[in-house]
Order: sequence, then structure tokens, then C-alpha cells
Amino acid sequence: MRTPLRLIVLAVTSVLAALAVTLPAQAAASPYCGITWGSLDKASNAGNGGHVDEVRAGRHACYDRLVIDITGTTTYHNWQVGYVSRVVQDPSGRTVSLRGGAFLQIRLEAPTNTPNGTLTYAPENTSELVNVSGYRTFRQVALTGAFEGVTNISVGVRARLPFRVFTLSGPNPNQTRLVIDVAHSW
Repeated sequence: MRTPLRLIVLAVTSVLAALAVTLPAQAAASPYCGITWGSLDKASNAGNGGHVDEVRAGRHACYDRLVIDITGTTTYHNWQVGYVSRVVQDPSGRTVSLRGGAFLQIRLEAPTNTPNGTLTYAPENTSELVNVSGYRTFRQVALTGAFEGVTNISVGVRARLPFRVFTLSGPNPNQTRLVIDVAHSW
């Protein structure tokens, strides 16, 4: 009696093993909304000129978007964007408290004033540049430095999430828009 039982168990085990080998493996989970941006630092140092003119934010189905207008150039490409463990005020080095579980630092080689010294971007509340209440990813956007031709903007984000950075020309002549998209999820 033992031999037929062993043969049945062996047959069932062999069939299951064959099925496991021949069935296709589950496809890896596809990325959220097809986003493959990653969360590592991004930078471009291929151009200069211009000054910060405006900052605004928008909501999209898969990401939140921050747009920074640089006026005075159509080829602005001198920026660094990346996650930091703490946000500091430039030039004092004082720690800045932001809402969010992660902090995205945007460093622009562009002043907040024109070459003749006219202040073009002087927000009333530097700790709340843009109202992002109700956004899925953004928690706070703050001006954290405007010193010696360098502008720093920091974004409090829900968590360390994938982001991308790119520039667009216009819509006005002699203007570039720096766009930062932060995904809602991985």
C-alpha cells in the first residue's frame, strides 16, 4: 500500500513542479502612473542669466507641479534640485522648519532682482510662497535664500518621492520656466 501512495505523491509533486516552471512569472509591479523618475539629485549647469520672477504650483492626476518663472533669458539651465535632511536659510545657516516628511531643495543661479537692482520677486510671506493646502504631495513651499545672485526655494513634501525637473521656453519672450514635478506615489 505504501508504494502506490508514494507514486501518487510523486506524480502530484512532479506535475506541480512542472507547472511552476512552465507558467510565466508574475510581471513586476508596474510603476505608479508609468513614472520612472527616481528620487536622486538632478542638476543642469548649461546656461545662465535671468532672474526669478514668479513661483506657482498646480495639481495633476499623478503628481504635484511647481513652476518657477525665470525672466531675462530663453536658455536658463543653471539649477540643482535634490532632497536634503534639513533645510537651512541662506546665508545665515539657520535651520528652517517646514511641514512634510521630506524636503526638496531647489538652488537657482538666478537672483530675485533684475541686473539694475530692481526687486522683481518679493513675496509677502516667504515661508508660504504658494498655497499648497489640499495638495496630495506638497506640504509647504518657502523661499529659503536670496543672496549674491542665488535663490533657494525649499519644498516640504509628504515623503521622499520620485521627481523630475525640466525647462520650458516662454510663454513670454525672453522667459524660461523651470518645472519640478513630484509624484504622488512610487
